[in-house]
Amino acid sequence: MSDEENALGFAYSGWAQCALPLKKLASDARWEIATDRVRLVVEPGLRLASGSIDGPMEHVGVPYGAHARLILLYLQTEALRTGRREVELGTSLRDWLSRIGISYGGTTGRSVRDQAERISRCRLTFHIQGEGSTSALVNQAIVDKALFIGGVERGTQGQLSLETAQLSEGFFEALKKHPIPLEEAAIRALNNNPAALDCYIWLAYRLHVLRSDRLVTWAALKKQFGGSYRELFHFKPRFIQSLELAAAVYPGANIEVVAEGVVLKPSVSPVRKQIAAK
Repeated sequence: MSDEENALGFAYSGWAQCALPLKKLASDARWEIATDRVRLVVEPGLRLASGSIDGPMEHVGVPYGAHARLILLYLQTEALRTGRREVELGTSLRDWLSRIGISYGGTTGRSVRDQAERISRCRLTFHIQGEGSTSALVNQAIVDKALFIGGVERGTQGQLSLETAQLSEGFFEALKKHPIPLEEAAIRALNNNPAALDCYIWLAYRLHVLRSDRLVTWAALKKQFGGSYRELFHFKPRFIQSLELAAAVYPGANIEVVAEGVVLKPSVSPVRKQIAAK
């Protein structure tokens, strides 16, 4: 876990409470998940099926898996680093993926292009229950402008190369108000495990602000993280494995797995030293 550059990543706090699917859904299926305070709805976008402006449209499908999460982390981190909504992809994204251990090319390259297009075309809503009131990012796209470069493989997912993307104003403002700092070294260690990435972001969001122990029941955990599992007994052992991986890259995480669920205990921030030094 030694990281010579002490690099940081950032994520919007909403992702710590409701995450994208772990696995591929039907192209026209929407993703919906809700906890006690947050509800996330992701609707798949559309693209021209034949490349002709007057031709039929087809659903792209919602983003899913590890590569979608990594691309989103890159977009959010770069936007906060530069203070600009427009983020360059292309070589910059490939360099960042290489730095966190993702070799861009072949099947991986096609997967990254596919997930980038899914992210650029989907629309999402974060419904957030506040104190006595409800606020939401209604029908909010993550990206509101993108540049696609040709050299296409027609009839396949990820048929265009996404070179630049501009975060929507609403999403960018929410990100600036509610960012979660993350260790890039931790992201690198979990780069092929979307469930463990979700757990790490969740722990990074919850633990350092706690003032006392907090029990999160298995029922609540399944509601937040177990959308891909039908039964609790299927979800529980998989979640424990993901939690153990997340805790391994967050040494300061003070948690305990008990019969009723997981006890979260006050802990230092995963990036406390870097933040204090700035």
